[in-house]
Amino acid sequence: MHKDFDRWNKEKKRLNASDDRLYFREGEVWWVALGVNVGFEIDGKRTDFSRPVLVLKKYNQYSFLALPLTTNARENPYRVPVGFIDGKLSFAVLSQLRNIDSARLINKVAVLDRNSLALMRKAASEANLN
Repeated sequence: MHKDFDRWNKEKKRLNASDDRLYFREGEVWWVALGVNVGFEIDGKRTDFSRPVLVLKKYNQYSFLALPLTTNARENPYRVPVGFIDGKLSFAVLSQLRNIDSARLINKVAVLDRNSLALMRKAASEANLN
């Protein structure tokens, strides 16, 4: 599979130079410019290198712990169903938990209820401790 690191690098430089910040909260699902990554790290999709992520933990106004989402339903202990996001059945990819800077935020698409967020936090904690 070809990965367009050069085009992503230009987009990453643009994002880094921007002073635009969007306000976000825990439990929200956002499309973020996740980019092109190395090896088996989850990549963004579409022309803007974006992917939906769940804001699992807000550290401050600039960064948060995120769970990338996928619509690929293949059975895997590190994929937990989240429900319908942006009209598609989605799964949190627990093995791809990562810190995200708010400069990568594009647009909010959903908000999880408190119980669903608590379940995602528990699943992420258990998966990353074992």
